[in-house]
Amino acid sequence: MPSITQKRIGVALDMHGCPNKCRHCYLGIASKADLTDDDLRWTVSQFRNYLDTHDTPIKSLAVSPDFREPDYSDDYRHLYALAEELGDGKPERYELLSIWRLARDSSYAEWAKSIGPDTCQISFFGMEETTDWFYRRKGAFKDALTATERLLEVGMKPRWQIFLTRKLLPEIDDLMRLIEKLKLYERVQALGSEFQLFMHAPGSDGEGRKIEYLRPAVNEVQSLPADILESSKKHFNREILWRTEKELYSEIMESSRTIPKDESVLDEPDVFWFLVNGNWDVFSNVGTLEPWWRLGNLKQDSVATIMDNFLQDRIPGLDVLYNYPRSELARQYGDTDGSKIYESAYDLVNLYLAKYCEDNWKKERR
Repeated sequence: MPSITQKRIGVALDMHGCPNKCRHCYLGIASKADLTDDDLRWTVSQFRNYLDTHDTPIKSLAVSPDFREPDYSDDYRHLYALAEELGDGKPERYELLSIWRLARDSSYAEWAKSIGPDTCQISFFGMEETTDWFYRRKGAFKDALTATERLLEVGMKPRWQIFLTRKLLPEIDDLMRLIEKLKLYERVQALGSEFQLFMHAPGSDGEGRKIEYLRPAVNEVQSLPADILESSKKHFNREILWRTEKELYSEIMESSRTIPKDESVLDEPDVFWFLVNGNWDVFSNVGTLEPWWRLGNLKQDSVATIMDNFLQDRIPGLDVLYNYPRSELARQYGDTDGSKIYESAYDLVNLYLAKYCEDNWKKERR
């Protein structure tokens, strides 16, 4: 594993979980924890102590009281202030908000706008019944529509993310008509911007691996509306949105290499996060929260041990990712004639890696 090159890392504690149990979520279903301010303070102190006593390029620490749906707790304003107190600089905010809270707290959108950013992404999986099924929560679709309105009321821009599955296909035209009915293009344009709409298939890891049976084949997506295809190409800045497993399998097999040690997956984010579950298990944002990605437990292991496990590939997920040839994963788990569509070879490698790790995890525990 290459060294962490960022000068800023983050520690996020899953203090209050999530209102949803989304079927596509790579983080899995939240544990039922209800942690306190003191729990967050203690967590941060463990990472502070590591940074103070070890020679690293890391110069600052970001803090978050969540890593699932932000601001789900009723104390969201207090928790934001606490994260600012405990971290270095303003808390990191992304273009994600609590859709659940937007639909229930009339003051939330204005507050969220005041701290930025001014765009919020909202996920749809189809019309009402389908979207609720994917969220595993009745009322999720209506919440998403209410959230859209609340954002527009305060001058924030909604961005709609549509997940492409076999359940969406018979409903995509209705969803596109709903966008027209709501006049989202015109209303966002009135804010001086362009309504962003894009579509992609769910990822192939975490909970998403359990709905691979809903991934469409290439022959099933031939008649998708041109509007959503063009806006998706624009969003992802690429002309080809997906390829079949058969095509990507060949690409993977052409290279027997593992990921080189100098090709860091950590070069992308400005902040590299360590995620602490409600039971104090620690993970990184390389991989999922499945057991083969677990770096340690903060109540049982020091941060030094946890960081060593990460940097030295001492957990199964990282060991396979960095030391097992991709072509071998494909040979064991790939379909040479697969017609299902994926965005990249990366998605398939993730799928094969998860299957390999799960199989070995089960064998070791028999």
